[in-house]
Amino acid sequence: MGMKTEALLDPQAWQAIALTLRLATLTTLVLLLLATPLAWWLAHTRSRARAPVSALVTLPLVLPPSVLGFYLLVALGPQGPLGQFTQAMGWGVLSFTFTGLLIGSVVFSLPFAVQPIHNAFEAMGTRPMEVAATLRASPLDAFFTVALPQARTGLLTAAVLSFAHTVGEFGVVLMIGGNIPGQTRVVSTLIYGHVEALEYAQAHVLAAGMLLFSFLVLLVLAWLRPPARRGAW
Repeated sequence: MGMKTEALLDPQAWQAIALTLRLATLTTLVLLLLATPLAWWLAHTRSRARAPVSALVTLPLVLPPSVLGFYLLVALGPQGPLGQFTQAMGWGVLSFTFTGLLIGSVVFSLPFAVQPIHNAFEAMGTRPMEVAATLRASPLDAFFTVALPQARTGLLTAAVLSFAHTVGEFGVVLMIGGNIPGQTRVVSTLIYGHVEALEYAQAHVLAAGMLLFSFLVLLVLAWLRPPARRGAW
């Protein structure tokens, strides 16, 4: 059985797996850096911009991936605003590159990072920060020493969801990156290629691996859920 699995997971498959893990790791790190201050702002601001910003952040949840991928492809292309900027900076066109995949993954997975952190900050309330202020802690110091530690479950949930969602992406990565071996071919697009070529045995091994990974992600999220809420979905 081990020899058969090893034969089905050829160098092309291992290459796609390594690229997928690299993309998911970088996407998760970027999202945590972007989503944490954004979630804090959404949880505490009274600005009129809150509603449109919140809707914009949540948009990838309801927008078809092909639509989001198409507009990102246009934006990153040679005639798009981002494409013209990157060309002017000497970086070239980012569509059909790993960097383009990273940008698309960050945009597509943004709500999966923002919402758990936002919920954690809202559940915390304002009392801990008020107490920190009475102890003469600066807002920035209180944020790092009080808010972030109390929101750690939300941060962990955001990291797990962001990583898993990136691993499972298909529509956006196919639109932006295509299916270039060693550059933009990830596990999801490799499975698609195997099915298209009627190579069901290779597709089955990778798909079964994705199924097991998804189950483990849900298991981790169940463990992260506070005890009082584990019985409710």
